[in-house]
Amino acid sequence: MKIKYLISFLVCAVLYSCDKKEVQNLKLWYDAPAADWNEALPLGNGRLGAMVFGNPAKENIQLNEATLWAGGPHRNDNPKAKSVLSNVRKLIFEEKYSEAHAIANDAFVSKTSHGMPYETVGNLRLNFANHDNYSEYNRELDIKKALNTTTYTVDGVKYKREIFTSFSDQVIVMRLTADQNEKISFTASMDRPEPAKISLFMENDNTLVMTGFGSDNKNKRLKEGTPPIKGQVEFDSRVKIVPDGGNISSTDSQLVVSDASSVTLYISVATNFVNYNDISADPHALAKAYIAKAEKKTYNSLLKDHSTLYQNYFNRVSLDLGSTEAAKKTTDVRIKEFSKSDDPSLAALYFQYGRYLLISSSQPDGQASNLQGIWNNQLVPPWKSAYTVNINTQMNYWPAEVTNLSEMHEPLIDLVKELSDAGQETAQVMYDADGWVTHHNTDLWRIAGPVDGATWGMWPMGGTWLSQHLWEKYMFSGDVDYLKSVYPAMKGAAEFCLSVLSPEPKNGWLVVSPSISPEHGPKDRPKNVYIAAGTTMDNQLVFDMLSKTISAAKTLNVDADLVTKMEATLLKLPPMQVGQHNQLQEWMQDLDDPEDKHRHVSHLYGLYPSNLISPYQYPALFQGAENTLIQRGDPSTGWSMNWKINLWARLLDGNHAYKLMQEQIKLVGRPDSPKGGGTYANMLDAHPPFQIDGNFGFTSGLTEMLLQSHDGAIHLIPALPDAWQKGSVKGLRARGGFEITSMEWEHGKLSKVIIKSKLGGNCRIRSYGELSLSKGYDLNLAEAGNTNPFYQTANIKQPLISESATLKELTLKPSFLYDINTEAGEEIVLLGR
Repeated sequence: MKIKYLISFLVCAVLYSCDKKEVQNLKLWYDAPAADWNEALPLGNGRLGAMVFGNPAKENIQLNEATLWAGGPHRNDNPKAKSVLSNVRKLIFEEKYSEAHAIANDAFVSKTSHGMPYETVGNLRLNFANHDNYSEYNRELDIKKALNTTTYTVDGVKYKREIFTSFSDQVIVMRLTADQNEKISFTASMDRPEPAKISLFMENDNTLVMTGFGSDNKNKRLKEGTPPIKGQVEFDSRVKIVPDGGNISSTDSQLVVSDASSVTLYISVATNFVNYNDISADPHALAKAYIAKAEKKTYNSLLKDHSTLYQNYFNRVSLDLGSTEAAKKTTDVRIKEFSKSDDPSLAALYFQYGRYLLISSSQPDGQASNLQGIWNNQLVPPWKSAYTVNINTQMNYWPAEVTNLSEMHEPLIDLVKELSDAGQETAQVMYDADGWVTHHNTDLWRIAGPVDGATWGMWPMGGTWLSQHLWEKYMFSGDVDYLKSVYPAMKGAAEFCLSVLSPEPKNGWLVVSPSISPEHGPKDRPKNVYIAAGTTMDNQLVFDMLSKTISAAKTLNVDADLVTKMEATLLKLPPMQVGQHNQLQEWMQDLDDPEDKHRHVSHLYGLYPSNLISPYQYPALFQGAENTLIQRGDPSTGWSMNWKINLWARLLDGNHAYKLMQEQIKLVGRPDSPKGGGTYANMLDAHPPFQIDGNFGFTSGLTEMLLQSHDGAIHLIPALPDAWQKGSVKGLRARGGFEITSMEWEHGKLSKVIIKSKLGGNCRIRSYGELSLSKGYDLNLAEAGNTNPFYQTANIKQPLISESATLKELTLKPSFLYDINTEAGEEIVLLGR
């Protein structure tokens, strides 16, 4: 009997130890308060955002609401564009780029609005007298529960603060406790950065209310005398304080709590925003209603409901890369030491942090995650914290499908649908074109015209890139009803491409003009003159848009005539080219500079996120892409380094991808930190400044190292670095409705994988090692093309190779290719040999 109890105890102890290890590995923790905003910890529920500083004496909870932007409903088209379009194309084909650039600035770039900035709500400040001298300090963000906790001791009293942004009840809830009664006293106030105008008032002696409007906005690039876009977003931000014991009173501008034993704070924010054309909601009634509903529940019920809803998403994927003694250190120290230490669980935490941030900043029926997610402490943040759709917005959603967060993708899909409506007028007014267009930037009001000048804004492919997400979501789900709902937007994007393609004079290829390769130009041009025709990225995007719309139309059995037209057009697009420096050309002409270190590598879109450049199908392009990356170098801005992680993973080089991870996970933002891109102490990506796309790019990049499904097969651990010899992952998704129920590897080799087929059909597996079925049966080696419609490879034109290029024969790691016929709902178990 004693032995039985001893065994039971040991089993429980081991399980507890494992659970404790997992929970600890899913926490960011620190032994000091945040020194600045880039050290505060983010909370969010898709609509509400909070940055928590954790200061014992002067707590600051910086607040955001996803629809609080400057301005109001408006358009920003430039109607002069249509009359000069043919002339600008002529000048570009005649290589008179400066003249074309000048006309584009005058006739294409908006003269009414360059987009509105996303704004902070302001700050909730809690001041605790005599709490400056504290000890035993700890603050943490538990991304397993989406809960922030701060603890410390003052004069022998242990204080604890818990705060979360409720997914279930749409308020921010904060709980203050102490281990002795009647020890909690503080004042609460709210403010907003100047020059914003606000109104502060009290309701019922326990609720502080701050109201106001988003700002009037006029971009400095606009001509003097241009009227600003009037701020029309009205907001109501309020905090209701409910103490247990003690007293609560108020002054004109703050609430005062004295001698309470515990305190619950309900923080609510709402706006009048309904949609990009409608701002008729009542923010005051909404803000009050959120609190009235939440306060009917106990604190424990609120926390449980919140965590349950959050974990429904978060718990779908787990990742174990191993753990070392480094995991016992504070998160900022781990970030600082990552490149020189063995800390695999920090990479896993960074991966899961990206999933946490996506869940927290992008929820169904809400707004898409912007340049800073939903976290911004300014009225005019960098780059307006808007939607930069020449990579950054798209990058935010790279992890959505592969890391099992498909619902988080929905706000972006909704944004694209809205742009497909708003952008129809822009396409007609500016290009006399069918379909719809968006340029390189948009905002809450779904502007679609060019902004910021021709150097950046003269790129009409923003909608074309965004529309790829419509198809990608279908590729993972196979949901035909969903495809029907997004097909009109896909069709409109394809129709715009068909309308604006024009023949270039040398080869007769159909190209997009005027355009740019995003934010970059050839070395031999005058400064900031990037305008061009037929850039490689544009050609790739048009190929994808037409090809995917053809597939969608055939799946839905619609638009046969349009399909015929698109198929004929595909044959007239330019091929990709490898230039004199063995590089993938960025432009139609061989103009790349091998010493160029520019952050944008737009022409590598074809490698990632697209599937046009395959080592197995087009080795010359594969080598050209690799040479381009080598020439551009590794160090860069944060988001760019994370794009490169994905690119090196697609190049099947896990060690180089890991090297980029080491470049990314380095501490920046402190006086003794290195300059440039990296990671702030709160693990947010530094461009610098903060841009959230880098966090999401890291998460997708790590996924690509473990699983790829874009190139005709499910490729298992395709780019595993030497640093991760042993590990496991659960819950990743592959195209065609396949889910990796679990995958384990040891000594760098696959040991076991369980794959669930949700749609049925052929499951083609690529593995570097031999595999067998769990019962020891041999697998069938693949011979012909994959019959699964979700695994068709890109049928591109053969690339053109410069006579000066000196490409070598490509040598790839040998792999095995297996076919397994599956039924919907079936699980297959594979073992490594």
